[in-house]
Amino acid sequence: IAIIDYGMGNLRSVKKALEHVGFEASITNAPRDIGRASKLVLPGVGAFGDAMSNLRSFGLLDLIKGRIREGIPLLGICLGFQLLFSRSEEGGLHRGLDIIPGNVRRFPPYRSVPQIGWNQVHIKRDSPVMEGVPDSSFFYFVHSYYVDPEDESDIVAMTDYGIDYASIASRYNTFGVQFHPEKSQDLGLRVLEN
Repeated sequence: IAIIDYGMGNLRSVKKALEHVGFEASITNAPRDIGRASKLVLPGVGAFGDAMSNLRSFGLLDLIKGRIREGIPLLGICLGFQLLFSRSEEGGLHRGLDIIPGNVRRFPPYRSVPQIGWNQVHIKRDSPVMEGVPDSSFFYFVHSYYVDPEDESDIVAMTDYGIDYASIASRYNTFGVQFHPEKSQDLGLRVLEN
């Protein structure tokens, strides 16, 4: 598994969690490593615009999209999940990878941000990433923006934080989770194993 290092995120904790469930994982931004990996993880903590700028400057945008077209599974975590979408309104309007059509929006002003802590995930449809995970399980979240998919069929699960938002989405071989599975104890490890 290649954990894509684009200068943002909690890479080491994701690597340790993947190794804990039995995977061989490396942290890399080398196109050759990403091009040979059988699975990809796009983690992230930080700002959407900076993240896209870093992916562009490292020459990784077309490579990531190409690997997805080849059928290589990719898991986006937190900011990495948001980057899978078409655009974000964080700090202005920024284009994303546009793998899953939709927008990244800020929580309404009546919600305190960031959302930090444990919250439930309500499963809406079957997905390999949630196999063996009970509906309404708790996972650990830290974020101020949420994804708003254009196509409801891309939504795997929803979470309530004053509004119901998509906390897991997938399209084809691409999966994304808004929470941090690497910080979500046994069920988070199960998501990573899946």
